[in-house]
Amino acid sequence: IVWQTPANPDYIFCNGRHVRPYYFEFISHVKKRWAGKTIVDLFAEEFKGRPYGYYVSAVKSGRIQVDGQIVPVSYIVQSSQKISHFLHRHEPPVMALDVSILQKEADVLTVCKPASVPVHPCGQYRKNTVVGILQAEHDLAPLFPVHRLDRLVSGLLILARSAAKADLFRQQIEAGMVHKQYIAKVIGVFPKEEQVVNVNVNYNAREGRSSVEKGKIACTKFSRISTNGTHSIVLCEPVTGRTHQIRVHLQYTGHPIANDMLYLSFNIDPMCTNCPNLAPKGYGEEALWLHCVRYSGPGWIYECPYPDWA
Repeated sequence: IVWQTPANPDYIFCNGRHVRPYYFEFISHVKKRWAGKTIVDLFAEEFKGRPYGYYVSAVKSGRIQVDGQIVPVSYIVQSSQKISHFLHRHEPPVMALDVSILQKEADVLTVCKPASVPVHPCGQYRKNTVVGILQAEHDLAPLFPVHRLDRLVSGLLILARSAAKADLFRQQIEAGMVHKQYIAKVIGVFPKEEQVVNVNVNYNAREGRSSVEKGKIACTKFSRISTNGTHSIVLCEPVTGRTHQIRVHLQYTGHPIANDMLYLSFNIDPMCTNCPNLAPKGYGEEALWLHCVRYSGPGWIYECPYPDWA
């Protein structure tokens, strides 16, 4: 077996965008708390996504190596050693939508990010990302995302084409010089007057959701664009940039995003086996009705067309 990650992935379009499984070398260095453990026990305790027997077989077959060498299952790891785990990576599929290029400049690229596609490698995603797709299909690399969009959020994404340009954007964002605008489709008739929500946001990484209990200072301005009596289209202008800030602040106003299963309120039955699993999972979820439409800063403006649901 040749342990080599393909430079350009083989995308397959069949009920979503899939990446043909490929080999990938995951490298880590032994932390102090790992030292003194056997190589198998280390993996079984620290990486619980696979059974103990898998790690025994992986060490014996050479899929797990230490400093580039095959070791016995009884091998005791030492601090700072390099551990390689050769994986056959299966990435989750995403929606079969193009990452459309909006504007290409010498030092900046703007695209319309589809919902369900992560911006950059994270978790189980590596090639099925905006950065990976742009490299594979448009030979655009390196790229430095200037800001973050949640995986289920669509719209404008700004990517710098150099580290220096990315740093300049980040400095402007941190200095509060960048104005951000999103639109959302929410439940109910949103108030006509501008609503300013100054409520702290606390993100719980384990649960994958935010709440307005304690947390970091957060502020979002909301203005109604239109309403049909059942739903409203709302302009969202986050002053700060907390995880899920717009989503949880809209929930706080009593007008959550109309298809946001994570922040909609349901009657939970403690005996029901479906209630704990209401949040959508996988590529098949509907695109979240939250879309980034505009970023502007000193001397620059980038925009993205409105989605069909708006």
